Amino acid sequence: MLTLRSKSEREQAKAWIDKSPTGTRVEFKGPSRSLDQNSRFWAMLTDCAVQGRINDRRFNTEQWKTMFMAAYAEERGLEIKHLPALNRAGMIPCGRSSSDLSVSEMSELMEWIAAWGAENGIKFHDQEELEDA
Repeated sequence: MLTLRSKSEREQAKAWIDKSPTGTRVEFKGPSRSLDQNSRFWAMLTDCAVQGRINDRRFNTEQWKTMFMAAYAEERGLEIKHLPALNRAGMIPCGRSSSDLSVSEMSELMEWIAAWGAENGIKFHDQEELEDA
């Protein structure tokens, strides 16, 4: 993996492409999510964990992250694979990691979480800060 930050890194990428055999797959991704986005994302997940319930059940932040990532991917028409649990007790969703999301994808996901939260009575801390200003 190479992050393009300078002319020399661009030249390195071109050199790798020139040396690659036919059939080589190349993937380009936008800039990865920012630290501010990451902090806000986990704060939103914490708000969901504290305030949210589904069928009267509470879930921790990791569980909310898994549910939101799967729902977001499904909403965008992305493939979600389900793997069998090792103890044969159900299935486990397998998809992209949140750390692999681009800046724009993370913004979309957080907008999606905010919309879900608004429909389900979640009060996000960053909304409180905006309302107090």
